[in-house]
Amino acid sequence: MSMSVRGAALACGAAAAYAAAIRPALLSWGATDTEAAASYPSDGLIEDATSQSTMAVSLPAPPEAVWPWLVQMGWGRGGWYSWDLLDNGGRPSTDRIVPEWQDLAVGDRVPTVPGGTTYFRVEVLDPGRTLVLRSDVMLPSGRSFDPRGPRPRAYADGIWAFHLHRLPDGCTRLIVRTRGRGVPSVPDRLFTWVLGEPAHFIMQHRQFRELRRRVARRGLAGVEGAEPARGRRGDLRLLR
Repeated sequence: MSMSVRGAALACGAAAAYAAAIRPALLSWGATDTEAAASYPSDGLIEDATSQSTMAVSLPAPPEAVWPWLVQMGWGRGGWYSWDLLDNGGRPSTDRIVPEWQDLAVGDRVPTVPGGTTYFRVEVLDPGRTLVLRSDVMLPSGRSFDPRGPRPRAYADGIWAFHLHRLPDGCTRLIVRTRGRGVPSVPDRLFTWVLGEPAHFIMQHRQFRELRRRVARRGLAGVEGAEPARGRRGDLRLLR
C-alpha cells in the first residue's frame, strides 16, 4: 500500500472515529440524554438549523444567584468567564456582580468586540429562568447585521441559550443550547464541523468551570443575600 493511500485511509478512519464517538460527546457534554433530546422554547428562532449542541452543568447556588452573572456578560461589561485571552481581549472577566450591568432587556445588543460592530442581540429574557442571545453575522467580515432586513449573500446566524432550572436541593441546573446555520451551507457545515463545534466546547466548558467557581463562593448560603433577578421579562419573538 502506497504512503498516499495509507494516509488517506488513516484520515478517513480518524474522521469516522471523530464523527461516531468524539463529536457526539462534545455536542452533549454534561447533559443527560433527556436534556439533549428535549426541545426548548428558543429552538424555533433558528429554523432548519444545521448544527446544535446541548451542554449542561450543576451549579452550587440557586438560580437567583446565578442569573446576575449571566446578564452582565459581554465585551466592555463582565466578560464571558471563559478564556479571556481568546474572547475578551485579554481583559479578565469580572469576579463580582456589577449593578449597572444588570438592566438587560429584549432587543438590547451585547457587544462581542470593541466598537460593537459584532454583537449578540437579546431575544428572550425571563429573569432567573431563560436568557437567549442571537448572533447574525455577514461572512467573511464577521460584522453583525439586522436579520429583519435583506440578508447578505453569505452569513451565519445562531442562538446561545441559557436555561436555568432549580434542583430539589436548591442548586441550579444550567442547560446551554446552541443552534446555528449558515449560507452557503456546504462551507458553513465544514467550518462548523472542523472548527466551530470544538471551539465552542472548549469555551463553554471553561465558562462552566468559571461560573461554578464564582457562584460557589456564596453557594446555598447566598439564597437570602443573593442579588435579585433583574431585567425586563421578554417573550420569545421570531424575527421577521
